[in-house]
Amino acid sequence: MNLRHLVFFKELARTQHMSQAAENLGISQPSLSYAIKKLEEELHVPLFEPDGRNIRLTNLGETYLKYVTVALNNLDAGDELLSQLVNPNTGHINLGFTYTLGQRLVPELIENFSSQVHNQKITFSLGQSNSHDLLDDLIHEKYDLVLSSLVTQLHDQETDRLLNFYPIVQQEIVAALPNDHPLAQKPHLHLTDLANEPFIMYSQNSGLRPLIDKIFAQKQIRPHIKFQVEEDYTMVGFVQRGLGVALVPHLSHLDPDTVTIRHLEDNQLEHELYLVTRQNKFMTPSVQRFQEFTRQYCWQHFTQPQQLI
Repeated sequence: MNLRHLVFFKELARTQHMSQAAENLGISQPSLSYAIKKLEEELHVPLFEPDGRNIRLTNLGETYLKYVTVALNNLDAGDELLSQLVNPNTGHINLGFTYTLGQRLVPELIENFSSQVHNQKITFSLGQSNSHDLLDDLIHEKYDLVLSSLVTQLHDQETDRLLNFYPIVQQEIVAALPNDHPLAQKPHLHLTDLANEPFIMYSQNSGLRPLIDKIFAQKQIRPHIKFQVEEDYTMVGFVQRGLGVALVPHLSHLDPDTVTIRHLEDNQLEHELYLVTRQNKFMTPSVQRFQEFTRQYCWQHFTQPQQLI
């Protein structure tokens, strides 16, 4: 079916006058008559009938017009949306990020990005989850960009064949202790001091779990895992209740009255965080702009001055 024929049909239905519709459409009257005839032949129904010197819609034509109007309006809306999306100043960005990054980095990036005049009309949709689920959603195009930990394998597939990982910032891994824990007042805390403590651990779905396991392995510690949870503040809640201790990224907004956060003297491993994109996928100008801004901003404010978040 010819889309132009549907446009001609809609205009003729509006004017119900052949010569007027042809003039409005900028075509000849025979061309309009031919288009309507072809449309009626395809549908096997009459769309118009004579009405004196003019024409009018048949009952079937009136029914069909409702659907044609909706379809053409949807196409117009789609054209407008695509026009906005490919406009670097009015696009939309679907951004996914891990729970920890909602404290500081993501709000800081969006605030500084949106403060630039040419970015003020760019909008965001935001989602949070663990790294595995975020990257799975990125592969299935729920997100344009993801900020997460490195995950090397998803569903038996190597992620480096599907995704690009760009390192942007690092977090210190610290110990979280109940405020009344004897080790909370120790002048210098080492990982070995925690070897016999019950641990609240990140679940296997967390992008942080491989790093935490590696930290323990380097000190040949086999932690006593009491609970496994996914989200940072859930871990802190368990620690606060005295259910165990935990290794967590440094949480800048954590209330010190809730738990005690301690630097570990003998741990040099940090949590690397990445900006992740799909390989060989079209990226709208606004998404490209935010990606470039994020990498440049993180280099300037974190990597170059060796600043952890």
